[in-house]
Amino acid sequence: MKKKWLLFLVIIALLAGVAVWVNMRNRADLPDGFVGGNGRMELKRLDVATLYAGRVTGIMVDEGDIVKKDQVLAELSSDQTSSRLAAAIADKQRAEETVARAEAEIAAQKQVHKVAQMDLDNANRLKSDELVSFPEVKRRLAERDSAIARVKAAQAARSEALAAVKQAQAQIDATSSANNDMVIKAPKDGRVEYRIAEAGNVLGEGSKVITILDPSDVTLSIFLPTDTIGKLKLGDEARIILDGMDAVWPATVNFIDANAQFTPKYVETSNQRQKLMYKVKLRISADLALRYSGLLKGGMTGNGYIRIDNNKQWPKQWQVVLPKVTQAAKGS
Repeated sequence: MKKKWLLFLVIIALLAGVAVWVNMRNRADLPDGFVGGNGRMELKRLDVATLYAGRVTGIMVDEGDIVKKDQVLAELSSDQTSSRLAAAIADKQRAEETVARAEAEIAAQKQVHKVAQMDLDNANRLKSDELVSFPEVKRRLAERDSAIARVKAAQAARSEALAAVKQAQAQIDATSSANNDMVIKAPKDGRVEYRIAEAGNVLGEGSKVITILDPSDVTLSIFLPTDTIGKLKLGDEARIILDGMDAVWPATVNFIDANAQFTPKYVETSNQRQKLMYKVKLRISADLALRYSGLLKGGMTGNGYIRIDNNKQWPKQWQVVLPKVTQAAKGS
């Protein structure tokens, strides 16, 4: 068992050494003011997932399909959310009926209050002429005050019913949103990479359904040694030459990894530090990537070159040469 692990570690070390040697050799062949290395083309991956749990009722796209923003990719069973939506609508209708009854009660109690106030006013006039007794005036005052209390109670009942209507509407909105989210849509234009789920699968919240590649976000990842990384900065001008393609693509440095790759244990000597390799991404502009989306594919290999001295002119072999648009169209 130990021998197998030892063999595995030796192989890893050899591969790391070969990668370092290849990059160092490529770097040695470059003119002054330029650095570079080989790498692999990457397209940004978008994992489209479910917001709620459910059973997949249908997948509307296949791997390799071109999709547009908001295009339906898949659908999940919405029976449960539809039932909750119907219940929320029924709750709102009942609350609205309660509001209507409360408003009718308010109107009726206001009329009772009006009559009670008229009786009290009349009793006060009669009392001034000593035609009714003081207890009679107090009785009619109590009836007036009771009518006012019933009006306030009816108004409170209406406020409570209105609150119930708002609560039911909020439940309808939330359930409608959940119901709509059972339809999985593309977040942006792209190309379908993988169908992770299939019809009949039961998925939990947050489960991946479709993977989409963003054709506007194209990068080539290369690895450069320690002594080169310090000379780079984001936005540096670069060139990409892909294997098997007669073209030179303009690009810029848009990512410099802070963590070393192929890294041995923490070291102190400068010779060992030279073995540290850092990932650098060269990005083709979104407009250019979309224009040639049929040609630029994830996984393609090639070389990337970066100009670290702006006073240097790009060599002739690295002058920008783009494929004909018709060529790109055939690949799309």
